[in-house]
Amino acid sequence: MDNKTQVLATVEDAIELGLLADEFELIKEAMGRTPNFTELSIYSVMWSEHCSYKNSIKWLKTLPKDGPHMLVKAGEENAGLVDIGDGVGCVFKIESHNHPSALEPYQGAATGVGGINRDIFTMGARPIAQLNSLRFGDIGLERTKWLVKGVVKGIGDYGNSFGVPIIGGETMFDKCYNTNPLVNAFSAGILEGKMISATSAGPGNPVYIVGSATGKDGIAGAAFASKDITEESSDDLPSVQVGDPFQEKLLLEATLELAKTDAVVGMQDMGAAGITCSSCEMSAAGDNVGMDIDLSKVPTRQDNMKDWEILLSESQERMLCVIEKGKEKIVEDIFEKWDLHAVQIGVVTEGDTINYSMNGEVVASVPADSLVLGGGAPIYEREYTEPAYYQEFKKFKIEDVEQPEDLKAVALQLLQHPNIASKRWIYEQYDSMVGTKTMTTNSPSDAGISNIKGSNRALAMTVDCNSRYVNADPEIGTQIAVSEAARNIVVSGGVPSAVTNCLNFGNPYNPECYWQFVGAIKGMSAACLKFGTPVTGGNVSFYNQTVIGGLEEPVFPTPTIGMIGVVEDKSKIMTLDFKSKGDLIFIIGESKDDISSSEYLVSYHGIEASPAPHFNLDDEFALQATIKGLITNDLINAAHDCADGGLFVAMTEMSMPNKLGFDIVTDAEIREDAFLFGEAQSRVVVTINEDQEEEFIEYMMNQTVPYTLLGHVTKGKMCVDDEHFGYVDEIKDLYDNALEKALA
Repeated sequence: MDNKTQVLATVEDAIELGLLADEFELIKEAMGRTPNFTELSIYSVMWSEHCSYKNSIKWLKTLPKDGPHMLVKAGEENAGLVDIGDGVGCVFKIESHNHPSALEPYQGAATGVGGINRDIFTMGARPIAQLNSLRFGDIGLERTKWLVKGVVKGIGDYGNSFGVPIIGGETMFDKCYNTNPLVNAFSAGILEGKMISATSAGPGNPVYIVGSATGKDGIAGAAFASKDITEESSDDLPSVQVGDPFQEKLLLEATLELAKTDAVVGMQDMGAAGITCSSCEMSAAGDNVGMDIDLSKVPTRQDNMKDWEILLSESQERMLCVIEKGKEKIVEDIFEKWDLHAVQIGVVTEGDTINYSMNGEVVASVPADSLVLGGGAPIYEREYTEPAYYQEFKKFKIEDVEQPEDLKAVALQLLQHPNIASKRWIYEQYDSMVGTKTMTTNSPSDAGISNIKGSNRALAMTVDCNSRYVNADPEIGTQIAVSEAARNIVVSGGVPSAVTNCLNFGNPYNPECYWQFVGAIKGMSAACLKFGTPVTGGNVSFYNQTVIGGLEEPVFPTPTIGMIGVVEDKSKIMTLDFKSKGDLIFIIGESKDDISSSEYLVSYHGIEASPAPHFNLDDEFALQATIKGLITNDLINAAHDCADGGLFVAMTEMSMPNKLGFDIVTDAEIREDAFLFGEAQSRVVVTINEDQEEEFIEYMMNQTVPYTLLGHVTKGKMCVDDEHFGYVDEIKDLYDNALEKALA
């Protein structure tokens, strides 16, 4: 490949690099000539799905982007920025690192954590909390166990060393993820000073690379993330980056110190496509500016690295900075203090051309605008077709499923299922206390809550998606994902503010996969408009599928929703744990004769073909308004949404923190299995002190949302319709240790 860098590229080269033949013609048209091999390599990463969003941008543009708290909208910067009051902003984002984690789970997950945190502090914000959303295959497979252990250790080691707490997340298992795990990392930070923009300006201003040296790890990682996982994917291991959390910690402190000066014009993290992406995107974001970049000045970890290797490397812990001319020493002194590289490798130029040189020879000259989203990068409108299974799933009837005689046995089985059981084995490897801002470590809430020091406010955040629901009905399933995220924030005492998303799907050229994607976007738009939570950005990850023997096996469509909200008054934080024996237990919302897509239906009965569970967006909105009022008026002392596993699981989770049980009665109008284990949406379990019953009922009678008295909190016994289901301490032991046993 080395001797090809200055040779004119061919259409065969383009196809080998993952481009289409038609795209090669577009490149020649944009450049006014045939590119050389290095230039073609630049286009191959910048026009990859991972960087260009060429197959998704048409639909992404339909998502709601405006809201009362928005400071930076989707696509404008490295991450979204919203106003959370008291002169403080929250920068937050979620991104995937699926393909690298499938091949090298430890480094794949670790560098995912590092990359998402850099997106936050590159804008001048200090990261304060992380979440993650993980999907793995059949837990009985040795490969799945290897992936779980590697991913969790990678997240824990990097996050713990970097010093930002992981305060929540979700982990699910399904055989569709056997080859393609999903590793989605979320980070949120607090911005109290000025924001650093990812924009270049000022011809003559110097361009610096800061942070770690550049190596051969991660070369062409963006293109690797834009293709299927196959039996030959292990050959792509050089595309997996290697992280160093201690270097990242130094880079964080140096960057935030730099942000306090007036020396920095713009800065961008070197993530996908490395120097190529940051130089092109920063130039394109400016006003008719380009760059001259001398690749021979880039600090490297290996000798004799080629120009294309330096350009395409995705080595971690690096930034590209445009500095105001004359203030170079300020920057160099700051990074020398933190023992990091700060080397001038170029200069801002007039016009949008970027010239890359090596040892005095120009090796590539490309127009920046032709490479980026919204510029010359292609935009496609893919065909989509409703899959046959969609109508088949709708034929499911609950009457065809016989109710088990022993519901206690069902309950015990569900509580030990890896999708329901405690994720203690995972979260105990994460540091949730570092930084002293986490407020939900000892008293759990449905959302993670981080303290905003010096304010009466707190920041609530959550990541949610039930991909089984989305697979059954992409539009309704994604509405449910947004609604559950909002519900988790509301029942924790917060007000939903804004959304970031991580859209994990199969091959966009597959019409049925693309139908799932389009449905998910429509569902997300409807729900975000309803809750007033604009989408600030995120990540699209296509090609999450396996091709074995010519057959495509896509994962469930998984549009992970990351949502933040504001707790206006920290004294109103609501936790999910039962507080006192004798407290009354109510369910707010309507229970249904519905077991569709429930964990109970799939894991106990083995029935996978059913529609999404009952859901109505207007009912959900009314429910959340009611819960907000109950919390504001101090009428409840615990609240927990009814989600995966249904009512019985929700109440068991409320029982375990203080080892208090429950004694409840089911609804005679509804099948007992549906009442206990069905996953009909828009339901929240609350408890009240008996002394407040009259005031509570008076409030609820003025609402439109149904409510039902279930029973009361007990000392530690769990009873349903006078049947003893177990003691909390015994159940807790099973629930806490099931995942670790499954992974042994």
